[in-house]
Amino acid sequence: MSIKEQQRGLVLTRVVGGDLSPGEAATALGCSERHLWRLLCRYRKSGPAGLVHGNRGRTSDRAIDADLRDRVLELALNRYAGANDTHLCELLADREGIELSRSSVRRILRSAGVASPRRRRAPKHRSRRERMAAEGLMLQLDGSRHRWLGADRAEMTLLGAIDDATSKVVAATFRDQEDAAGYLEILREVALDYGLPGAVYRDRHAAFEITSPGPRTREGALSQVGRVLTELGVVSIAAGSPQAKGRIERLWGTFQDRLLFELGLAGATDRVSANGVLAGFLHRHNERFGVPAADPCAAWTRWPEDLDPNRVFVLKYRLKVAKDDTIRIDGRTVQLPPAPRRFAYAGKMVEVHLRLDGSIGVFDGERELVTAPAPPDARSLRVLNRDRPQPSLVPPPAHVPYTPPIDHPWKRMTTARQAKIRALTDSLSS
Repeated sequence: MSIKEQQRGLVLTRVVGGDLSPGEAATALGCSERHLWRLLCRYRKSGPAGLVHGNRGRTSDRAIDADLRDRVLELALNRYAGANDTHLCELLADREGIELSRSSVRRILRSAGVASPRRRRAPKHRSRRERMAAEGLMLQLDGSRHRWLGADRAEMTLLGAIDDATSKVVAATFRDQEDAAGYLEILREVALDYGLPGAVYRDRHAAFEITSPGPRTREGALSQVGRVLTELGVVSIAAGSPQAKGRIERLWGTFQDRLLFELGLAGATDRVSANGVLAGFLHRHNERFGVPAADPCAAWTRWPEDLDPNRVFVLKYRLKVAKDDTIRIDGRTVQLPPAPRRFAYAGKMVEVHLRLDGSIGVFDGERELVTAPAPPDARSLRVLNRDRPQPSLVPPPAHVPYTPPIDHPWKRMTTARQAKIRALTDSLSS
């Protein structure tokens, strides 16, 4: 019996003995007088055992079957090892058809001694910033360097953009490094699929800001990403700390838990296959973690129809044409055609576009020039000639491996060694 039931037994004993009235006993037990008469009836009929609840010791009708518990535990320890409780609950429902609540899955794992894979730090006090009112008002941009394909694989960088109002990941891609081309790829995808955001919230990475002005960089010069944002009229806001853009920083924690696990399930081994898994994962992630905006009217700015995205989302450089009408960029040399009326471009400044697909475009104002790969110069030919094996018209002499004769000093044993072997043989035979 519990302490409460023992107290009831003592009070009811005094009621039966006439020491307490039913009203006084009900007040002492904290129940109504009508319920006290029920307890008193059970006490007189069955004694103290009648005060014990009738369901005690019985299995609940809603209890999880033992075979189902064993199945969940087997999946959690083998196929879905490393998934957190909530993610495991969703995987069981989506892939195994096992509909259990998170608390039930957690109770099964903890009763079997399986701890959560996530280690949580002690909470710190912080103030929460209000979300933007409408979708498209502000995007948070960042990159996460991690071993996304497993501990035995090389590190990659996942670049992503999350909407501040809805927590929806509008674009993401895997890159070898956190670079300007990766951010331009994300911005292009967002601009063509959704529209232009009002602002972007980012860190002070070199892709957004020129952090070390050199002799060729004037004060206040823009980076490639900063130039694109300025051309499109998108406000660029630099965060003072990682905590300031906590929405996307928390996103990386979720991705390093869930996305890393699903990349392993899909068998992704390189950046191309990882990006294929990422496309389907983002849709499920947005359905699970997206929240409605306070203002249902989105604030995306429609992409201008008269603006060619291939002229915007590129790496632009102002370069001087060499005397032989060539331009060298990204380790390649391109040849320019003759200008109208046989005018030469040598010594002139042209705008060179290095596109995201690796192609090169050269522009004289609004006119794109036709380019072709330039023939290799003398220096390149000398390097190629030095590394290339030289042909010869004289056949090389035949080479036969030398085999020493049996009486060669290399093969003759010394007298001391022969004596040692003979002594060893005699000792074994005796």
